[in-house]
Amino acid sequence: MTAIVLYCRPGFEKECGAEIQEKASWNEVYGYLELSKNQGVVYFHLNKPEEGEVLMEKIPLRRLIFARQWFVTVTEKIDLPDYNRVEAIVEALGTEWQYADLRMETPDTNDGKELSKFCRKLAVPLRQALRKEKILTEKGNKDGAVLHALFLSGKEVIFGFSLALNTSPHVMGIPRLKFPNAAPSRSTLKLDEAFLYFIPKEEWDIRLTSGMNAVDLGAAPGGWTYQLVRRGMMVTSIDNGPMAESLMETGQVKHRTMDGFKYVPQKKNVYWLVCDMIEKPQRVAKLMSEWLLKGLCQEAIFNLKLPMKGRYQQVNDDLQTMKDAFSLHNVKYELFAKHLYYDREEVTVHARLLSPPPTDI
Repeated sequence: MTAIVLYCRPGFEKECGAEIQEKASWNEVYGYLELSKNQGVVYFHLNKPEEGEVLMEKIPLRRLIFARQWFVTVTEKIDLPDYNRVEAIVEALGTEWQYADLRMETPDTNDGKELSKFCRKLAVPLRQALRKEKILTEKGNKDGAVLHALFLSGKEVIFGFSLALNTSPHVMGIPRLKFPNAAPSRSTLKLDEAFLYFIPKEEWDIRLTSGMNAVDLGAAPGGWTYQLVRRGMMVTSIDNGPMAESLMETGQVKHRTMDGFKYVPQKKNVYWLVCDMIEKPQRVAKLMSEWLLKGLCQEAIFNLKLPMKGRYQQVNDDLQTMKDAFSLHNVKYELFAKHLYYDREEVTVHARLLSPPPTDI
């Protein structure tokens, strides 16, 4: 039976499943879910197999909050023999379809990490065999389909495809970022990934450039401030806690010891607002809307902390609060949310207004 397979953070299978089922029903596509707790893999089995590709064309992956990557199955689970695994895979795939690339993938678990060594060894001979049979094209086609091999063990694999224009550029949807030794906390990787995910690289010279003014709410000890400083920005860091001395010594940081909810910049010259405060998500969403609508910043990236229960519903409610605020003032906006790889119990949101903010707030 054809299914859409989605990767998510282990422990968030329920949220990922609820989201794809809801979005599919909006497009009149129906099926049932198969979840494996803490495996980070969700199966949405389709009632009508032909609707898999249709759904992937209609729903942008970046509109799914909890899914890192996805594909539509083209095989059932294939049992691999101890020998001649490549031949068994080629036979199971057939030669009817061509693919632009091959992704060797595993569940994002400890067992999956061990299995990745097996995948790396198998990747070269498998690619060679697929190219020989013209299942894998010699030159990547940016508009083509990507072939995914999800290895559940050394003896079991599922194959599927995603559309090159609607898929993550990273294997399993996971960017491998290196922790910078100069950063004062590991939270720095959250903002690094957020910039990579939300801001197109061809626009970095305009939207992520030196000389910009930025504000970091809930900054201490400076993990997010570090990402702004390394891009040459001048940063006002707001937190009652201490900032890392290494950041203060750059001359690019002003530290204001105060509550992030009370700070208001004196001039409307802030481009970036970032926020990673441990606060109720409703309060943070409201605050971010106010900054944007008052013209206090031009773009914002922030985290919404997730509750123990009702996580998907809470995120939807918080995002709807922002949408309602923007719609009330009749402004065009861009609003995306993603449970990024370096997030844990939070979702990262990017927001900006695409039309001028109102003048009467």
